[in-house]
Amino acid sequence: MTETGRERLIQVPGSKSIANRALICATLAVGRSTISNCAPGDDTQAMLEALKTLGVKTDQDGTTVRVNSQINLGDTQPLELQTRLAGTTSRFLTALCALRVGQTTIDGYAPLRKRPMTGLHDALSSLGASVRSLDIAGHLPVTVGRGNSWQARIAIDSTTSSQFTSALMMIAPYLPCGLEIELRGEVISRGYLDMTVAVMRAFGAQTEIAGNVIWVSPGTYRGVDFAVEPDASSASYPSAIAAITGSRVTIAGLNRNSLQRDVEFFDVLSRMGCEVRQQQEGISITRDPAQQLRGIAVDMSQISDCVPTLAVVALFADSPTTISGVGFIRAKESDRIGDLASELRKLGAQIDEHADGFTVTPVALHGASLATHEDHRLAMAFAIAKLRIGGIEVQNPEVVSKSWPDYFKVFESFFKK
Repeated sequence: MTETGRERLIQVPGSKSIANRALICATLAVGRSTISNCAPGDDTQAMLEALKTLGVKTDQDGTTVRVNSQINLGDTQPLELQTRLAGTTSRFLTALCALRVGQTTIDGYAPLRKRPMTGLHDALSSLGASVRSLDIAGHLPVTVGRGNSWQARIAIDSTTSSQFTSALMMIAPYLPCGLEIELRGEVISRGYLDMTVAVMRAFGAQTEIAGNVIWVSPGTYRGVDFAVEPDASSASYPSAIAAITGSRVTIAGLNRNSLQRDVEFFDVLSRMGCEVRQQQEGISITRDPAQQLRGIAVDMSQISDCVPTLAVVALFADSPTTISGVGFIRAKESDRIGDLASELRKLGAQIDEHADGFTVTPVALHGASLATHEDHRLAMAFAIAKLRIGGIEVQNPEVVSKSWPDYFKVFESFFKK
């Protein structure tokens, strides 16, 4: 972080969503790949450790990862992979390992075992893979392996998690006839599917999305040099800080043309009264202290990772804010509606839950000790509130290691005067 006057230039980590997609493609690719600005958090490290177990040779120098060998899909050795709390990692690896001849068991820590995997497991089974739950059906741990034949067409429920579809897309070039995927129901987090397409194309895949149908041609990935964008979800936290304190920050290297839909969070803050500009250095956001934050109504179904951040910003608006379209986030690392609401109520906040979201009505607030429910996004969002409310304690702050290990170090220096 650097500072000039009231403007602060913030370096956020690389996007773990993009990094994990790039690592899967690089693992399957012919030839070496170099992935720069790779995300530093636990999810990415869980991916790298799993790839090592799978026999993929990698080396890491800071945030640069080199993938030096291709996965041996013909290996018959049974393997076990531990994905900790990493939902994206576990889902992508489950699909990847469905290409292996040998059986692979994917497991995670207790909270990850509670998260839904049914859509992915059923889809892989329908395609022809061997899928066997070891405890509760549709949850980890699961053992997968290559089946005797593969289907070329599948329909998938797209109302639960885009990660299921992305996982299938990334292995599809290695199916004998490629894959046609029909998305059924309202597609949540469609931007992540567009991200998957962009990363796959960077590694040489041929894939298209038209409406609710995705086509992936058979083929192979090729090794490339790939730069990971700054993480737009992480950028929401310093941006929210500018919003609630009436200051200015610039997110270094982030562009409005990002592969990540979470850059739309800047548009949400603009509607609330902030000024957003694309600068040469990155995206800057400012709020004039004389300009009150306005409450808004917003559908966040496509930028759901930013819901906890906006909930905290909404505490300091001059009118209610209603967030909708996000009922599915109850099945994230935490119940990001129920747990978020119950913790903010400890501050005295008025939060009214709805089937697909909640309304925040600004009222007088006070300090409290807030539980993070093993959720990095709750921890980072709650910390922002400390700037306006005295006496807040964020419990188990170390959970931020999932995506931004240095978050509190950056946070403390950001506000030290």
